[in-house]
Amino acid sequence: MKSAITIFAILIVAICGITAHAQVKPKPTPSVSPTTKTATIRATAAYSEVLLRKSELMADLESLLVEYTEEYPKARSIKTELTFLQKEIDRLLAVAPSDAGKLSTALGKLMIRKAQVETELVKLQADYNEEHPDLKAARRKVEVFESAIKEILN
Repeated sequence: MKSAITIFAILIVAICGITAHAQVKPKPTPSVSPTTKTATIRATAAYSEVLLRKSELMADLESLLVEYTEEYPKARSIKTELTFLQKEIDRLLAVAPSDAGKLSTALGKLMIRKAQVETELVKLQADYNEEHPDLKAARRKVEVFESAIKEILN
């Protein structure tokens, strides 16, 4: 009888141990949700600078479109710059939240200036051949701004 009680006690202890082990949950690895990630990036100075410029351009475009069509040269130019600014915004949103400290006001201004120079380049490409000095100079400006942006982000 003592051996039966001993075996029963051992079974109870084993079952309790298995149950206790099954109830231990592994600690979840911390992760950043996409919403938190974008909120972190949207709170940076660089994002604010680029968004400010984008908003100003959108307001200018809306006021132009009251009197002119979308094919009006100034309207096309604004739309082109808005496209370049959106690429820079997407680039900012792709930055890891841990690198948000790199997204300074200066970076935002570099991105804005790069979008402006890219817009000038598009206009020059429509007017000049590939060997024109103004076109070459504009390309070089874009490269300089891009290099500075990469230096900050990398």
